[in-house]
Amino acid sequence: MIRTLKTAYKKDPALKKGINFLEVFLYQGVHAIWLHRIAHSLHKLKIPFIPRLISQINRLITHIEIHPGAKIGKHFFIDHGSGIVIGETAEIGDNVMMYHHVTLGGHGWWVDQKGQKRHPTIDNDVILGVGCKVLGPVKIGYNSKIGAGAIVIDDVPPNSTVVAELGKYIIKEGKKVKRKEIEKVEVPKEEWFELKRKILLMEERNKKE
Repeated sequence: MIRTLKTAYKKDPALKKGINFLEVFLYQGVHAIWLHRIAHSLHKLKIPFIPRLISQINRLITHIEIHPGAKIGKHFFIDHGSGIVIGETAEIGDNVMMYHHVTLGGHGWWVDQKGQKRHPTIDNDVILGVGCKVLGPVKIGYNSKIGAGAIVIDDVPPNSTVVAELGKYIIKEGKKVKRKEIEKVEVPKEEWFELKRKILLMEERNKKE
């Protein structure tokens, strides 16, 4: 539990030293991880019902749903929390950072079968951006970053970055945008530079940790 607090302090710039550090005890991401550790321990002992009950209480309190069977490594941190779903056979390595509205899910009951690996495996030092969805028994390789809103259904090799397509106008200033204009919308250079700067900052923080 102390390790979770230290990880939160390292990975959340909003947490300050001194008395302000006590704010970490209000973080739903911290609560969710603590409760999951308890539920998972009971799950491994094959105790029925109680682990699932704890996970549902966890969901009710934090809006973060983690199945008791999910395996989560050291130094895991959920920033902001809310709307997160982590499935039963998901596996998360060490030093993984996850933002709100992330889903580590399956393909659906009509595809997935009981007793099989249905959910993703997240390797060490991975960052999962806001609202990304990683679906099925895929693997996200070491030191990779999945950007906000990205949908991943295939393996991602180590040291990779996956980003979603940016939003495009279909109506602008009350006028419908022509299809050819929609297709050629480009990201302004300054926005690319800002995105690259943020990625480099995250990489530097991971190296220091």
